[in-house]
Amino acid sequence: MARKELGEALVAKGVITAEQLNEARDVQRSAPGDIGRIIIDLGFADEKAVTEVRAETIGIPFVDLSTQRIDQSAVNAVPEHVSKRHKVLPIGKNGNKLILAVVNPNDPVAIQDIRLASGAQQIVMALATEDDLMDAIDRMYKSGGSAGNEVMPVTDVGAVPIPGGGGGAGLGLSADIRQAIAGFGAREEISDEDTESMAKVSEEAPIIRIAYTIIQRAIADSASDIHIEPDRRGVRVRYRIDGVLHEVMPLPKYIDKPLISRFKIMSDMNIAERRIPQDGRIPIRWDNKDYDLRVSCLPTVHGEKIVMRILDKSNVLIGLNKLGFSPEAQAQLEDIVVQPNGMFLTTGPTGSGKTTTLYSVLHKLNSVEKNIITIEDPVEYQLSGISQVQVHKKAGLTFASAMRSFLRQDPDIIMVGEMRDLETADIGVEASLTGHFVLSTLHTNDAPSAVIRLVDMGVEPYLISATVIACLAQRLARKICPKCKTSYQVPASELRRFGFKASDPNQPVTLYKGEGCELCKHTGYKGRIGIYELMRINDEIRELMVRRSPLADLREAAKANGMHELKEDGLDKVLAGVTTPDEVMRVVFTAGQ
Repeated sequence: MARKELGEALVAKGVITAEQLNEARDVQRSAPGDIGRIIIDLGFADEKAVTEVRAETIGIPFVDLSTQRIDQSAVNAVPEHVSKRHKVLPIGKNGNKLILAVVNPNDPVAIQDIRLASGAQQIVMALATEDDLMDAIDRMYKSGGSAGNEVMPVTDVGAVPIPGGGGGAGLGLSADIRQAIAGFGAREEISDEDTESMAKVSEEAPIIRIAYTIIQRAIADSASDIHIEPDRRGVRVRYRIDGVLHEVMPLPKYIDKPLISRFKIMSDMNIAERRIPQDGRIPIRWDNKDYDLRVSCLPTVHGEKIVMRILDKSNVLIGLNKLGFSPEAQAQLEDIVVQPNGMFLTTGPTGSGKTTTLYSVLHKLNSVEKNIITIEDPVEYQLSGISQVQVHKKAGLTFASAMRSFLRQDPDIIMVGEMRDLETADIGVEASLTGHFVLSTLHTNDAPSAVIRLVDMGVEPYLISATVIACLAQRLARKICPKCKTSYQVPASELRRFGFKASDPNQPVTLYKGEGCELCKHTGYKGRIGIYELMRINDEIRELMVRRSPLADLREAAKANGMHELKEDGLDKVLAGVTTPDEVMRVVFTAGQ
C-alpha cells in the first residue's frame, strides 16, 4: 500500500481535521513551505504529534529525546560542532552501527560528515523533534551526559539502516583522515580575497595530514593520477588506477579551499590567483623511492580542481622485455631501433604508454658512444647520460626551435615528444635524411594512420617514404589479477570480432577473468600490459605512400608484410590468460571498427 502524504496521514490519525488540512494547504499555496511546519505554526497540532506521524509516513522510527536514554560513548564519537551544524545527535551504538537522531533524514551531507567524523561503518536513523534534539545536544555535550545513561541497543528504536550505508569501509577513509577532519572542524567561509587567512589555515596540521595522506595512499595503491574535485556539496577524491578512475573518499565541503590551497603551496603556485589555470610540481620521497607529482589547477564553478600526475622515477627503466611485446615483435623492434638513421613513430591516445616505450628504447640505446638529445613537454623522467630539454613557449623554446639547435649539437639520436605541426615534422624529416635517428609520437588510432597523418600535416609523401622506417601503435590494457584469476569457457563465435577463426563456431574456448579480491580491490584487474601493432616499412608500402594510396591499401600491405593488428595482439593476450575480451574491447575498438 502506498504511503500517504503527511497532511492526509495526520487527518487519518485524527491529529487534525480535514478542514484544518484544507486551511493549511491554502496557506501553503500563498506561502510555500513544509505542510507539517505550517500545521504546527497554525496551532492545529504540536511538534511531537506531527513528527511521530512524519516518521511513520517515511518509514523510520520516532524517538522521544525527552525520555530516551542516550549513550554517552555514542555522543563522544561525533564533535559537538558537527552535531549542531547538521542538527543531529548520536544516541546509541552497537558494534559498527551508530544510531542517529535527526530532524531531516534526507540530508546526505550531514550523513557524510557523521561518517567521516565517527568512522561508523553503518548509520541508522530515528526522527526526533527539533526542540528536543537541540535541547539534548546542549545537555549531552555541556554536561558530558548523565551518569544514569545506559547504552541503547539498536533494537530499542527499531532503527532502519540508511540505503547504501556501507559507510567508512566502502569509502576507504583511513583513521588518520577521519581524525584530521574532526580536528579541523567546520569553519566559517574564508573570502577569496583573504589570502593571508587562507594561507594560515592551509598550514594547520590537520590539512597538512590530509594532503599527505591522499598522496601517500595514491602511491600505495599504484595510482597514476589524483583528482581533487570540489562539488556543490563536498569534495570528491578519485584515483586513476590501471587507467580507470575510482572514487576513494568524499570530503566535507568546508575542507575544499584549505586543501586546494595546501596543494598549491606545495607545488609553488600562487594561492591568491583563482581565476586562471596554473601548473606546478611536487617532489616526493616516500618508502625510500623518489616521485615527481605534476600538478594542474583548474578553476571550475564549484572551486578549483587539482589533478596530480604521479611519476615514479624508477619505472622509466622498465625495459623493452617487460612491456608486453611478443618475442617476434620485440625482436623486430630491437632490430629497428639500432638503425643509424630514419624515423621511428609511436602512436596512440594519451595515456597509452608511448612515453614509457620511447624511454625504454632510449635506455637500451644509451651508451657513451651515442649523443642522445630529447625535447619534451614536459620532461617526465630524467635519464642519466641523456641531454633532455623542456619546452618553454613563453621564452620561445618550442619543439621546432629546439630541434634546429639540436642539429648543431652533433646528435646521433633525437627524441621529439610529439610531432605537433608541420614545422616540427619537417625538421624531423630533415634530421632523418642527414644521418640521425629520430623518435617521436603522434596521436592516431593505428600504425598505418601515422603515415596519413604526416601527409595531412603537409609533409611530402616522398619524404615520408624516405625517412619513416616503422610505426608502432599501442594501448594499455589491464591485466587479470593473479590472486583471484579463474577460468571459464565461451563458444568460439564470441571471439569472432577479434579475428579468431575456428572450424566450429560452437567449439568451447577457455578464457580467464578475475573474480575480485582484496589485492585488486575487487576489480578483477591488477597492473597493465601493452597491446601493440608494429608496421615495418618495406618497398611496397613506400610505393603506396608516394602514390598517396588510401589507408585501407596501406593496412593491407602492412598485414601482408607481417603486421599483427591491435585486435590480433589483444586476442593473443586474451587466449594466453593475460587480460579479458572486455578489456581489449574497451581499449582497442573504436567507433567504426
